[in-house]
Amino acid sequence: MSFPRQFTEVPAGKIAAIVTSLEMFSAPAPRPERSDLALSLRRIEQPDLDSFRDLFRRTGEDWLWFSRLTMTDDALRAIIHDPAVEIYPLMAGEQEAGLLELDFRVAGECELSYFGLLPAFVGSGAGRWLMNRAIEFAWSRPVRRFWVHTCTYDHPDALSFYLRSGFRAFRREVEISDDPRLTGAMPRNATPRIPIIE
Repeated sequence: MSFPRQFTEVPAGKIAAIVTSLEMFSAPAPRPERSDLALSLRRIEQPDLDSFRDLFRRTGEDWLWFSRLTMTDDALRAIIHDPAVEIYPLMAGEQEAGLLELDFRVAGECELSYFGLLPAFVGSGAGRWLMNRAIEFAWSRPVRRFWVHTCTYDHPDALSFYLRSGFRAFRREVEISDDPRLTGAMPRNATPRIPIIE
């Protein structure tokens, strides 16, 4: 069945992204990673809200990550203080280099909720190192499914990176949101490759 080509106007003040969800049902063979990177992960249980938001912002500002920045303290605390949600800052020595968040709240599943690098570490090989750890951590638990979603605001290579990592796409959606640069959740100069339409 073919469908006519359609365009849907996105109202001024809004942003729209194509969201692709991906999943895997068994652990893939680990992909080669650089052995000369001095990286580590340290889990933080019940992270301080301001510190978490700061790392989230610095990791995701180039990719228009805003969901955690618009939550109330109570809503954010309910997620990141849940014992089934694991928060791991990626460390390069004593320096924060990225963020990994794994959500085990649904029985038998792990969601790769957030996965990203600070700008200075993009393209360094740290992403493959971090994904290999994420896969190890997820499948060290009694889960049947590991899944993630990415969108057209993410790094241009994000979707192909997830596919190379062993995920398979299973759903595509359109998400329309208030532009966080107009609500004050993010600075107006964030993600300049996506123009603001007022």
